[in-house]
Amino acid sequence: MTQALHTPPDTAPAPPYETDLAALAARHGLSVSGARPSLRGYVRRLWARRHFIGAFSTAKLTAQYSQAKLGQLWQVMTPLLNAAVYYLIFGKLLGTSRGVPDYIPFLVTGVFVWTFTQSSIMAGTRAISGNLGLVRALHFPRAALPISFALQQLQQLLFSMAALIVILLFFGIPVGVSWVLVVPALVLQSVFNTGIAMIMARMGASTPDIAQLMPFVLRTWMYASGVMFSISHMMAKHTDWPSWLTAALQANPAAVYIDLMRFALIDSFHASQLPPHVWAIATGWALLAGVGGFIYFWKAEETYGRG
Repeated sequence: MTQALHTPPDTAPAPPYETDLAALAARHGLSVSGARPSLRGYVRRLWARRHFIGAFSTAKLTAQYSQAKLGQLWQVMTPLLNAAVYYLIFGKLLGTSRGVPDYIPFLVTGVFVWTFTQSSIMAGTRAISGNLGLVRALHFPRAALPISFALQQLQQLLFSMAALIVILLFFGIPVGVSWVLVVPALVLQSVFNTGIAMIMARMGASTPDIAQLMPFVLRTWMYASGVMFSISHMMAKHTDWPSWLTAALQANPAAVYIDLMRFALIDSFHASQLPPHVWAIATGWALLAGVGGFIYFWKAEETYGRG
């Protein structure tokens, strides 16, 4: 008779191990590599790297024209040459200078201020996609890149302001108390430009083709921003324009910052040529773009450089 073998059930406890990897990582103090920090923590990390942001923007500015024989002079010559072309085409051929006193200082100021916004946005568009090696090699807040590029363009504008002042004095524009308004106007424009640069940096990181489209968008925006003509003068001539078009032209952020700079520097540009509540509009655009752009960029922090 064959005796049936009976194996008792295994009642020994399972070896201690965790089936939940997240719980295991938390128990040992591990965190996800490249995870997005809190907004407050992100700001603290950026502030801790403020010296890197300043040094990086200065180095990029120095290297920008390192291969050109005239070097840093191109920082001034580029907007001046653009202003000369616009003067011949718009001021002389198309006659936009009619009715605009001190047209050359008016035009050069507009070109310099517009170039600041245009260059900041173009540099921001390529801030991530054009620096993937740096993004993938080092761990740092990615917002440091678009911020440093916007700071680079601000440094370039400040360098060019010396030439702008010479032009103003040459054409008889006196130094006035209103020149101190240049400081708050530039601060607000810098915050606006930085915010837009961060928005474009995130968009350019996921869709690099945007960098090819932006020159056409910016050129259209320039024509609507009163760089070569006076918006208030055009609205006075075309009283039949619809109210929404007039409001859009007056609230255009690029035009607002250009007109504020003209009002500060050119004594023939009067307050009546500014849109109503111009400082409130300028501050609102700066806060909307600066804060909104920063949060928009931060929300995709963990995606930059992947894929």
